[in-house]
Amino acid sequence: MSAFPLTETRLASLRARMASTGTDLVALGPSSHMLWTTGVHPHGDERPVLLLISADRAGFLMPSLNADAARKATDLPFRCWRDDEGPDAALSALLEDCDARRPGLSVVLDETMRADFALLLLDAMDSPSRRFTGDTLAALRAVKDAGEAAAIKSAHRVNDQAVRKAFAALREGMTELEVQALIAAEYERQGAAPVFCSVCFGPNSAFPHHSSGTTRLARDMAVMIDTGCRVDGYPSDMTRSGFFGTPDEEYRRVFAVVESAVQAALKAAKPGVPAAEVDRAARQTIADAGYGDNFLHRTGHGLGLDIHEPPYIAASSDAVLQAGNVFSIEPGIYLSGRFGVRLEEIVILREDGPEIFSDMPRDMVVL
Repeated sequence: MSAFPLTETRLASLRARMASTGTDLVALGPSSHMLWTTGVHPHGDERPVLLLISADRAGFLMPSLNADAARKATDLPFRCWRDDEGPDAALSALLEDCDARRPGLSVVLDETMRADFALLLLDAMDSPSRRFTGDTLAALRAVKDAGEAAAIKSAHRVNDQAVRKAFAALREGMTELEVQALIAAEYERQGAAPVFCSVCFGPNSAFPHHSSGTTRLARDMAVMIDTGCRVDGYPSDMTRSGFFGTPDEEYRRVFAVVESAVQAALKAAKPGVPAAEVDRAARQTIADAGYGDNFLHRTGHGLGLDIHEPPYIAASSDAVLQAGNVFSIEPGIYLSGRFGVRLEEIVILREDGPEIFSDMPRDMVVL
């Protein structure tokens, strides 16, 4: 029995997918794809690192100075190269190992790898056809197993507590950065690693991707917090919106519309439904309320080892949802110069519909 049974299971699944899609070779860089497949996450710099997977062989092109550290995570063979010799000979040997010298092979490339790594590989092959991982590795990663779901749930438990504490700590005169620091401290206290954090006060909440700064909290300001941490390699992601003071009628109306859009998307999300239909359900709700031009982004994105990964919940998406998909539902309305409201849940799609990871209510937080 291998010391790395998860790698064996995932390689078997990938090879089955390769066979069904007519793929001869999968080439991965030092990325989340490599991590998911083998547990190896080598230092990424300009030195070429590749994992090549064929129907019956797999092996790494590995800089010698990374080899000992990477060996702890895998028993797959290495073709190592030193700085004083370069990678060409080692890559040539690895291609021979994988029987990848034949002309016209169908190659799947890791779309996240460095372009120079990809070109190094393609230039060493004989007229390969190439595409990205959408119908092979990305399709496998889009369906989460029980262990992945448990890790994502754990990250959301930490996130819930951090966001609750952040809202409870809000005081007049605090800066966005001070609230961000409170959230980071709570992550650290619980042994989680921060991934990102956007704290938005007042008009800054009308920027969907605001970078927190020195804006100070004052009475009658909107507050939006979008944040995530990582536990056991997997992240959380959640947005909650509220008001410091007395919200006016339009803020209450916009909040209610966004909540209705969340509910419409949740109702639409089922296995076999196109992702574009889930986006349409949220978008139509907002448009019917007169705020269609103020919904500035897609309804959601997949989440796994990466914060953003397939499936994407967008009008342009051709994905069909499956049980086991994990993705966000996060409609928003943004009124420039005034305020924005976004409410975000990460869900895992079950056979009977979506299950929300967060336990924190989406109710308007009024302080």
